[in-house]
Amino acid sequence: MSQRQDVMARIRQLRLVAVVRGKPEQVEPILRALLDGGVVAIEITFTVPKAVEMIAKMKARFGQEMLLGAGTVLDPQQASDAIAAGARYIVAPNTNLDVMRLCHRRDVAVAPGAFTPTEVAAAWQAGADIVKLFPAESLGIPYLKALRAPLPDVPIMPTGGVDADNAADWLRAGATALGVGSSLVRKDALASGNYGLITETARKFVAAIAAVRE
Repeated sequence: MSQRQDVMARIRQLRLVAVVRGKPEQVEPILRALLDGGVVAIEITFTVPKAVEMIAKMKARFGQEMLLGAGTVLDPQQASDAIAAGARYIVAPNTNLDVMRLCHRRDVAVAPGAFTPTEVAAAWQAGADIVKLFPAESLGIPYLKALRAPLPDVPIMPTGGVDADNAADWLRAGATALGVGSSLVRKDALASGNYGLITETARKFVAAIAAVRE
């Protein structure tokens, strides 16, 4: 099994990728809180200052405890830097074919962003390992259901508008995995420094996913 296949097998099993944004000094406590809540697949986005440095530090700090990726990757240089720092998968808000080609050469899983049926199909045909449906909240769960009908073989990860209350509904509608940002890495928790709120919310997500499996 290739590294890409191994990473995708884990994401399909975990069904949740946490999207981490914030200040550099917040990253480590965020990741610790997510792990304590049972969330293992975590992407550090390039909106975090010194993102590459943070990826490398968190890789060294947490090792194999988590499935670490990079998000908001917009160009091949960012992808290359993130991979060198230890990112095992690359997530983007758009479909950049050069980013995808680089990931294929490095045997790194890639999740390009797409929205319309044409964009989703094109990303998949270009070699996406999973397609990030973004911004998913714009049309919601009914849109995902409609999209799955003509594209049943495309693994889709809706991102935006997913919370602990509707996570199970997104999965039942056909999502392979869920990309979750501020509804998990909560702004109130970051503002107050109460990272326990993130752990509490993470456990709710994990429970919702477990209920779908059952």
